[in-house]
Amino acid sequence: MEGVENAMRKKLYIGSALIVAIFFIWGMFYSLPYYVSKPGMAKELGPIIMVDGGDKDKGNFMLTTVRMGRANIYSYLEAKIRNYEELYPLDMILNKKETEEEYNARQLHLMAGSKLNAIEVAYRKAGLPVNYKYKGIYVMQVIPEMPADGKLSTGDRIFKVDGQQLPSSEKFIDYVSKKQAGDKVKLTYLRNKSTKTVTLELQPFKENPQKVGIGISLVDDKEIVVNPKVKVKTDEIGGPSAGFMFSLEIYNQLTEGDLTKGYQIAGTGTIDVDGTVGPIGGIEQKIVAADKAGAEYFLAPNEKGIKNSNYRDAVKTARDIKTKMKIVPIDTFDDAVRYLEKLKGK
Repeated sequence: MEGVENAMRKKLYIGSALIVAIFFIWGMFYSLPYYVSKPGMAKELGPIIMVDGGDKDKGNFMLTTVRMGRANIYSYLEAKIRNYEELYPLDMILNKKETEEEYNARQLHLMAGSKLNAIEVAYRKAGLPVNYKYKGIYVMQVIPEMPADGKLSTGDRIFKVDGQQLPSSEKFIDYVSKKQAGDKVKLTYLRNKSTKTVTLELQPFKENPQKVGIGISLVDDKEIVVNPKVKVKTDEIGGPSAGFMFSLEIYNQLTEGDLTKGYQIAGTGTIDVDGTVGPIGGIEQKIVAADKAGAEYFLAPNEKGIKNSNYRDAVKTARDIKTKMKIVPIDTFDDAVRYLEKLKGK
């Protein structure tokens, strides 16, 4: 009898352990309707940005990131108890009817746009000419149950419509808007370096039956032409928030002298072509990341001093974590250059 009881206890133990293991694995892979963000990293820009013949700096400009991903049960609970981890409902991250694949593509395209703006701002500040080469139309989103659904994909680059090369996404929209429901358009596009064609029949949009289309969200796909040439390697980093720091690194390599003055300088912010530095999300997590990386200065979007600006949130977080890193309010690219030019060398 004792042997039977031991065997039963062993089976019960194994069964319980198996159930716990299955539940644990299920909890890891079951996605909740939330995204979780946490401090990412501060990355030196010298190895990422290379201007032909560019000057080297003694210190470093650094971009800062936030780690963002779908929450599972464990990351959800972790975010509830840890400082500087935030939870966001899906509808705060994804656009209406946007898939995660389309969201990731949108973030990568926003990063591409931020690089173009950064290059233009830096080269114009350095007194160098900037030109653009139009490459086509980049598909950002495909609307379900519209003609493009199942035919085109996020990331496709359309470069011909009915055999014509159009100079911008605006011209594409004008061309299609002059047609009627039932008319067809032939699109030539590039996907994974392969040229493809598809013919789609226009139909009215459900939300606006007076308007016809194929059901895509699109933006211009263009290449910047500058001399000396510049390369910006960002791999899979997405979003526009590194644009401001890109512009500083590019300008520093283009011009004589060293704006870093030997310091470790982190920062964040979007950059418009007029040099305006814009706000971003996750400033608190970026302050934590920059502090861990040993940054001595952090350049934060000031937003003209509004009450809940990135700069004010950055100052509060810096105070909370007791960092010695100096937080600097910045409204424009020129503001940053003036501030850095006045810094005493280390």
